[in-house]
Amino acid sequence: MIELSPIEINGHTFLSVSVKLPKTNLLVVSNDKGYIMCGALDVALLNEKLKDRKVIAGRAVGVKTIEQLLEAPLESVTYEAENLGITKGMLGKDAMLKMI
Repeated sequence: MIELSPIEINGHTFLSVSVKLPKTNLLVVSNDKGYIMCGALDVALLNEKLKDRKVIAGRAVGVKTIEQLLEAPLESVTYEAENLGITKGMLGKDAMLKMI
């Protein structure tokens, strides 16, 4: 099942996506600038092989819900996210606010 819903953080609206798969969930919170995602995100791939795309993204591991994704510290971020001031260890919701 796929669930799409708007989510508000400090008065700003983002899109949350939850894909329920066997034995796992894919979780994403995004806007038109970038996104944060669960552990399925391959930050190294984005930084190395897809560097020219300049993807702004962060990865949190061990999360099972959108709420946990927003409250979790980011385990890794892309180089482009770092350029916006998004850092490893920053909470997901704070990273999204940097993407406004």
